[in-house]
Amino acid sequence: MRQTLHRISKRSWSSLWAGVLAAVLVPAAGFAEDAAGYPAATNAPGEAAGDTRYGLGNGLDRRSFYNEGNYPEPFLVDDSGLERNEARLDWWHTKAGDAHMDWTRLEVERGFGLVTVELELPYERDVNRGVVTEGFDNLDLGVRCPFYQYVSRTGWFDTTFGGGFEVGIPVDTKMSINPEFVPKVFNDTRLGSGFTVQTVLGYSVFGGGGEQGGLRTFEYGFTFGYTIQHRELPLPGVRQFIPMFELSGEKGLNHDATGENKLEGNIAFRLNLNPLGRVQPRLGFGYVFPLTAAARTELHSGYFTSLVFEY
Repeated sequence: MRQTLHRISKRSWSSLWAGVLAAVLVPAAGFAEDAAGYPAATNAPGEAAGDTRYGLGNGLDRRSFYNEGNYPEPFLVDDSGLERNEARLDWWHTKAGDAHMDWTRLEVERGFGLVTVELELPYERDVNRGVVTEGFDNLDLGVRCPFYQYVSRTGWFDTTFGGGFEVGIPVDTKMSINPEFVPKVFNDTRLGSGFTVQTVLGYSVFGGGGEQGGLRTFEYGFTFGYTIQHRELPLPGVRQFIPMFELSGEKGLNHDATGENKLEGNIAFRLNLNPLGRVQPRLGFGYVFPLTAAARTELHSGYFTSLVFEY
């Protein structure tokens, strides 16, 4: 891997930085149209020019990149992209002084049109001063779909707004006592041919009694990625290489956590590998670190591994 990276051409890295700089420097006024030579978005076969709107109130656009289901899968931040058929296994290891935590998640997602339904089963193992606490966390059932899309005439600017809802079902373990309800809104945006920004905002409410009963939290996350194609970076067996950066946070709104802001960062990458028959594996690695004092009480450093199978 290291030797291959040394052989990367200057042109490959130029493509990466060009995408990042374009996202930062291009003014908002230029979003509606693009004159930088990006391929123009096209209509579906048989459609008249401009006849791409559909859905409730014509809020959706058939040209949108979101509809292809190719946004990078986040690590810490909730997934907001369209998924057709996907299975995923994550492992996250964190340390804070003498304490450490291992968190494993099995996830299955299925798409019905532009609606994505997901099922998550997490397992957590905490070790603190020699005391081990472990068990399944809430069984999470979620649904999301877009409600508005805008694509510029050339396709350089492509954005999707959507909403979702997640329910955490307790399974009666030490880790899973209270039900959780999280309505969300999200935005997935692509700039040019490779730079993507994914945003998720949620309002978490715990039901039931006990210490967590009634707890309310504002959750927020941002995922930045740049997709580099194999022709630009010819890594063996890799179709796409995606460097990523995440910000994942939650702010307490009541109880003892009022005003407490836990913000974590993640420097990561994904390797979208060559297909194995009809299955396309996607391997990801990330380094997680705290960005606020509240986050440092629970995390000094962490490592994230993610394996996705799209089928």
